[in-house]
Amino acid sequence: MNLKNKNILLVGLAKTGVSTIKLLDKLGANIIVNDIKDEEKLKDILTELKDIKNAEYILGYHPKNVNHIDLAVVSPGVPLHLPFILKLKEEKIEIIGEVELAYRLSKNPLFIGITGTNGKTTTTSLVGEIFKEAKRDTYIVGNIGNPVIETVEQTDENSVLVTELSSFQLESIVDFKPKVSAVLNLSPDHLNRHHTMENYIEAKANIFKNQDKYDFTVLNYDDEQVRVLQSKCKGKVIFFSRKEKLDQGVYLDADNNIVIDIDEKIVLLNKKELSLPGGHNLENCMAAIAMSYVCNVDLNTLKHVLKTFKAVEHRLEYVKTLNDIMFVNDSKGTNPDSTIKAVQSYESPVILIAGGYNKDSDYNELLEISKDNVKALVLMGETADTIEECAKTKGYKTIIRVSNMKEAVEASYDLARKGDVVLLSPACASWDMYKSFEVRGNDFKENVNNLK
Repeated sequence: MNLKNKNILLVGLAKTGVSTIKLLDKLGANIIVNDIKDEEKLKDILTELKDIKNAEYILGYHPKNVNHIDLAVVSPGVPLHLPFILKLKEEKIEIIGEVELAYRLSKNPLFIGITGTNGKTTTTSLVGEIFKEAKRDTYIVGNIGNPVIETVEQTDENSVLVTELSSFQLESIVDFKPKVSAVLNLSPDHLNRHHTMENYIEAKANIFKNQDKYDFTVLNYDDEQVRVLQSKCKGKVIFFSRKEKLDQGVYLDADNNIVIDIDEKIVLLNKKELSLPGGHNLENCMAAIAMSYVCNVDLNTLKHVLKTFKAVEHRLEYVKTLNDIMFVNDSKGTNPDSTIKAVQSYESPVILIAGGYNKDSDYNELLEISKDNVKALVLMGETADTIEECAKTKGYKTIIRVSNMKEAVEASYDLARKGDVVLLSPACASWDMYKSFEVRGNDFKENVNNLK
């Protein structure tokens, strides 16, 4: 893909945008950078780009004249239904994302693509660790925080790119074709952007749309919305299940052994040997097993990592125990289904810290399922009113409202008794109060560690 002297419009100056601009500059493209934020709000990012000479910046508004544009690269945070984006489409200007651009510019590495509503980061990290342990030239990239575009100059046909992909990134897929793809689960999320569950699932299904009979698609048999995607898959489908014995795939037998039955039947290890707790992590591990197996990873390497892998930061991350009260950081629980899985990971009574940016989620199922072991709710952020109103209809008696994380941690500690778990799992995105879920999780940990 030759971009020298091509007019490339980059829309959105997020982290992926910065990395994309730097590579486009090296490739000799004429870069037009556009962001709806003004120069003052973007001053830190613009400082990082001060050495980029061949770039024009249009900030605070969208450009009116786009006739001279050869290609538009849109950051994941930019909705594709904006009038400005629709105008680009009308002008027959191709619109792609950073993942698609990186794929076109890459030197044919082995792409593994992982998506789903929950468990993406844990599974991506786990698969990445398995391939690293197998001594493969491995890069863990995508929605996990490392732009794929940053690997283009470092990787070749001997490299493995384990890629976490969000629905936003998958919306702009055109040619992207992973050797192995996985859809872990599907539940309502980001409906403020996708509007319907059907649109959301369609975006997720883009992960395998370009695969062929030589590729593999790993699907969760226990999730009916995922299972039916088999009919759309052109690659070889590998199911995993923790509830059903499968004729072929990865499943749990009557003795709780994880069985690989693809080319031959292999009893890999017992689920009790896994380092990660909870049924949802069992599913994540099964998906990782399937992806690793079809890529010919040594089984002893696979077992070693499954037994020793540590939890991802901000995903059911143990922080500390104070006076027999355990504090757990699950800031990456950004939707109700993710928080359900977090709450169900503990048998002890839970004080749940929840609330945040409003994604038009429905909290009924979360609050219904959790009411037996959530003894108190501590609510903050934009959605606090919505969650409190729903919780009252479910019979929750102890609901505390707070303004910030310090108040949330202190209130939870006051409510907790010996043996309880204080769990930050917001069921919401962080953007009303924090730049990211990582910043939110770090704020929680800092306040927990400051408790006396």
